[in-house]
Amino acid sequence: RSDGPRPAGARSDGPRPGGPRQDGPRPGGYGGPRSGGGTMGGRPPSLNHMARPAAPVVPDPETAKPHARTAPPVAARAAVVDDEEGARTIRRPGVAAKPAALPKTPKAAPGEEKRRGRLTLANATSGEDERTRSLAAFRRRNQRLMGHRQVEQKEKIAREVIIPETITIQELANRMSERAVDVIKMLMKQGQMHKITDVIDSDSAQLIAEELGHTVKRVAESDVEEGLFDTPDVDDNLVTRPPVVTIMGHVDHGKTSLLDAIRKTNVVSGEAGGITQHIGAYQVTSPLGGKITFIDTPGHAAFTAMRARGAKVTDIVVLVVAADDGVMPQTIEAINHAQAAGVPLIVAINKVDKPDANPQRVRTELLQHSIVVESMGGETLEFEVSAKTGDGLETLLEGLQLQAEILELKANAERSAEGTVIEAKLDRGRGPVATVLVQRGTLRTGDIVVAGAEWGRVRALINDLGTNVKEAGPSVPVEVLGFNGTPEAGDRVAVVESEARAREVTEYRTRQKRERQAARMGSAGRTLADMMHDLKAGAGRKEFPLVVRADVQGSAEAIVGALEKVGNEEVAARIIQAGVGGISESDVTLAEASNAIILAFNVRAHKEAREAAERAGIEIRYYNIIYDLVDDVKAAMSGLLAPTLREERLGEAQILEVFNVSKVGKIAGCRVLDGVVQRGAHVRLIRDNVVIHEGRLSQLKRFKDDAREVTSGQECGMSFESYQDMRVGDQIECYRVEEVKRSL
Repeated sequence: RSDGPRPAGARSDGPRPGGPRQDGPRPGGYGGPRSGGGTMGGRPPSLNHMARPAAPVVPDPETAKPHARTAPPVAARAAVVDDEEGARTIRRPGVAAKPAALPKTPKAAPGEEKRRGRLTLANATSGEDERTRSLAAFRRRNQRLMGHRQVEQKEKIAREVIIPETITIQELANRMSERAVDVIKMLMKQGQMHKITDVIDSDSAQLIAEELGHTVKRVAESDVEEGLFDTPDVDDNLVTRPPVVTIMGHVDHGKTSLLDAIRKTNVVSGEAGGITQHIGAYQVTSPLGGKITFIDTPGHAAFTAMRARGAKVTDIVVLVVAADDGVMPQTIEAINHAQAAGVPLIVAINKVDKPDANPQRVRTELLQHSIVVESMGGETLEFEVSAKTGDGLETLLEGLQLQAEILELKANAERSAEGTVIEAKLDRGRGPVATVLVQRGTLRTGDIVVAGAEWGRVRALINDLGTNVKEAGPSVPVEVLGFNGTPEAGDRVAVVESEARAREVTEYRTRQKRERQAARMGSAGRTLADMMHDLKAGAGRKEFPLVVRADVQGSAEAIVGALEKVGNEEVAARIIQAGVGGISESDVTLAEASNAIILAFNVRAHKEAREAAERAGIEIRYYNIIYDLVDDVKAAMSGLLAPTLREERLGEAQILEVFNVSKVGKIAGCRVLDGVVQRGAHVRLIRDNVVIHEGRLSQLKRFKDDAREVTSGQECGMSFESYQDMRVGDQIECYRVEEVKRSL
């Protein structure tokens, strides 16, 4: 090798095979003294024990001999610990580190896939296995090659989008299977800023859906009720059903007595009969063998709505007229209801056993209302019956059965049930109870039913005998337990397929009911002129606040209707709340807040409510007859009426002289011309036939003494309260004012 001079700063880096490392001449020449101290020649002791490596020795180019041989490496070695590998590596200062030998990779067992680590030069040249391209790399290569190509657009699917009256943007996007962001962008193009949760109207939603290429089907909220009622029946499934007969007539004409007589003769002796007292509907067997469903209606004038309801659900109306009383106001009303419903009428002339009975008079009076009975050449059947003796009852039942056969009453029993709520109440032990007359289909335990704004699952069905039944067919009245609230009497009942549908229908109806109440209570849709007219008409009008609780819905409805008719332009009853069931603490709180009286009809207050009413001083009045309730409210409201003032003329006097008395004022000397003049009475001072003052007579003297009254032809002295301008010749008219109480 050539050991010639090298350029300054040059040195040999890296390992040299088969020879010592040459680091160039050190200061002082070959074998000379070292700059860092130490012994002459030989290898210096190891410095690995030192914590800090020694500073590297830099050769001096000036003192170095040009042809000096390189000495073996004697530089101090520094200990450098490799933390990663855990092995100790000794490295000379100024010299590159020797690469550590790679650990040999253990060969994988046959059949096992060899795990490949990082690709290094040693691994690449080892030739142990052939490097292959991974699946991910192949995919990346394909993606790079196809990156700039256009991805084929998927074919857009046009959908039929159902849009209600209002819809959220999120729901609209979901129904179209579009991104909500695209919908919001389209709205922003139209100048509308919306969030994803905002509600838009159906017109905007339709515009967007059609712009995106979808077809639109508009639905209204009322569409939830479609298909609930009036689905046509198939003729193949129709079977004969019992007739529904409603008993109508005037008060005390013997309707309930007639039904009791029929029930005693036709219903089994073990009948509980409790249900008939509440619902007024039950079934009996006619002498011809068929079933007949009876509905009893009250005859009081207040129960007009209940009678109208009875006429709507019925097939035949039996008009009960007392032979000794004739046609009365509620009889005429019942005739009108039957004619409005378009159902056939049968006349039952009751109380024919009475000595003063005159059935012919009844037939004649009915002619005035376009009812011609058979005995007088008409088409209306009439039967003379007696509820007391039982005469004619079987003939009446046979006539009803024949009339039903003429009508050919049929229904499909194999479909989902439909019916009408005849009566509803709140039972403390059983919850809301509705008496339902099934009209079509079969109602079964477990069915989900909807009635008005209430729904529920049928927990139990109780028939007219008070026993539990599993199902009720057409024309069968049953009590239904399981509603989540008390439905209103007259609501139509329908069986639905799921709870979701039931909730949907009832939520819509509840919302409608709330909006109707708000419209009735509020001033929406009224002009300023209407409001001014109401203010003028109602100025000084007094209100009588009431809270009404009744045993059944029909009674509450009748009481409210009767009380709303009571009153005039000065005073009126204001029904704050009317409901069914016992009086609770919330009723007492409501009455206390509005200074109202609580009227309880056939119900009682709970113990807590009674104690709360005593503490708050709220009056609770109990009734079981509607006459008494209406009469009491009338009397109480009459007390709010301002009394009528009536004048009674006493006498007349004329002023002859006026005297001015110091510290007293002016006193008129008068002569009584007619009647009598009394101290403290009302007087009018008339001058030239014009009333110039009205007041009271403060002093009346006869000579020097005070007088209580002065009769005609006598002279007296008078002075008036707060009035001194009296003149000779004025006329004085004396009168007394009486208050007369008014009544409704």
